[in-house]
Amino acid sequence: MEVILLQDIQNLGYKDDIVIVKKGYARNYLIPQGIAVNATAAAKKVHAENLKQRAHKKEKIKEEAQALAEKLKNVSLTIGAKASSKGKIFGSVNTIQLSESLKEKGFEIDRKIIAIKEDLIKEIGSYTAKIKLHKEVEVEIPFEIVAE
Repeated sequence: MEVILLQDIQNLGYKDDIVIVKKGYARNYLIPQGIAVNATAAAKKVHAENLKQRAHKKEKIKEEAQALAEKLKNVSLTIGAKASSKGKIFGSVNTIQLSESLKEKGFEIDRKIIAIKEDLIKEIGSYTAKIKLHKEVEVEIPFEIVAE
């Protein structure tokens, strides 16, 4: 019996796969649990259309991320921090300050998608941060920490 999986199932398949299973397994477990649906001709057509629409949406999101990445390539940030005479910062600089600095430049970037190689920046200097806009689109932004 052919079924369309609605979830990933270990040793059987991944979400949206069409797999062949025994009738009892499908009727008594997969379908009642909501893990799969019967793969009738109509269900296969609907499934194919859903996959096509989902692929189109994902492509559009990726294109938007690439356009934003092109704009962000030319951006360099300067973040002011209170520091000692030796260049040590009181506190640290993290993704929150980077996100706020980008917001001032006109980019709405969530702090959760910004990654800094160093966990905490505690000294004045130049650094780079990676922004992961999409699973296939990343951009590196240089930023500089200066004493206020």
